[in-house]
Amino acid sequence: MTKFAGFGEHAVEFYDGLEADNSKPYWEDHVEVYRSDVRGPMEALLAELTPEFGPGFGEGKVFRPYRDVRFSHDKTPYKTHCGGVVEQGRGGGAYYVEVSSAGLRVGGGCFHLQSDQLARYRQAVDTEIHGKALADILAKLRRAGWTIAGDVMKTKPRGYPDDHPRLELLKHRSLYAVKSWDPDDTLHERACLDRVRKAWRQVRAFNEWARDHVGISEKPRR
Repeated sequence: MTKFAGFGEHAVEFYDGLEADNSKPYWEDHVEVYRSDVRGPMEALLAELTPEFGPGFGEGKVFRPYRDVRFSHDKTPYKTHCGGVVEQGRGGGAYYVEVSSAGLRVGGGCFHLQSDQLARYRQAVDTEIHGKALADILAKLRRAGWTIAGDVMKTKPRGYPDDHPRLELLKHRSLYAVKSWDPDDTLHERACLDRVRKAWRQVRAFNEWARDHVGISEKPRR
């Protein structure tokens, strides 16, 4: 296994160019840069982190670089970032990392919830023990500089009182935490591994809550 030594010196430049020219000719002309400076380092990063974060979640994987344009008005063929994840299934907790022209981004939580997962999520949030535990976890992440985001309903879900103590959490149809760093020297050094590891450790409690109370969907992937 090749040890992670940082993303290549041309990684950010590669995505700057792809944002300006998201075309097959650009991709084919620069695919070796993608393989050596982006995908190869991402695979090495996940390989080193999976022994710590994989148990109970699964193996690390790098997302494919091609966009699914079947139902999108945007027909550009390539993603303008490279994402990697350690997860057992979408929605039930995830250790996420991404590199792009904007730098480094990490995340965790429930990035997508199918209907059965959403039902379990709301059931847990509604209880005093598990709901309060999640609120405390998110408050700690905010204090550590994380941004809490997700798809949020404009109105409350049916069946819950207006004065529910965790009404804002109940409105979420997805819920995740993210933290970002602008491009810097660390991105291209082995110290980037320590940056991601430290961040994933901070989001571990959130992911374990999602694993234990949301879990993977029993429905086919949409």
